[in-house]
Amino acid sequence: MKLSGGVEWALHCCVVLTAASQPVPAARLALLHDVSPSYLAKQMQALSRAGLVTSVQGKTGGYALTRPASDITVLDVVQAVDGADPAFVCTEIRRRGPFGAPPEACTKACGIARVMRAAEAAWRASLRGVTIADLVDSVERDDGPEALPAIGAWLNPSPSTYGDPPVRPASPGRGQLRGGVS
Repeated sequence: MKLSGGVEWALHCCVVLTAASQPVPAARLALLHDVSPSYLAKQMQALSRAGLVTSVQGKTGGYALTRPASDITVLDVVQAVDGADPAFVCTEIRRRGPFGAPPEACTKACGIARVMRAAEAAWRASLRGVTIADLVDSVERDDGPEALPAIGAWLNPSPSTYGDPPVRPASPGRGQLRGGVS
């Protein structure tokens, strides 16, 4: 299954929003991840349309999750950004060409369509089984328990620290966290 880059960006944003104490502007999220602010804003708008994040207007506005991270699945985010259309669409090619089967011979899906639909169902079930909370747990295991709180503090800074980059104490045996989660 091919996913747009926006899915990755949206998933990272959902994970870091769990650490924010107040709504976070899309521009701040883009700065954190060093990505295009306008493209990230489109992903956040898609999440908002799907009801996964709320958009708060005003000087202290930004985005926040609408429900607990344990209630938002990876599939929810994928479908919000890339849509819920199936990845495989059967065009009934077996009915074309000089040896094309007549419509009455094609009353059930062919083996190709069946295997593709089964693969997609398994893929969707797998993504439905992983929540944003599961991804948060993964970040804590991979980057340490201090990673997301440090990002949360950077996302919702005091005015004097607004431009400072995220800083995290180095942990032995762990990679540096650079503006996002691994």
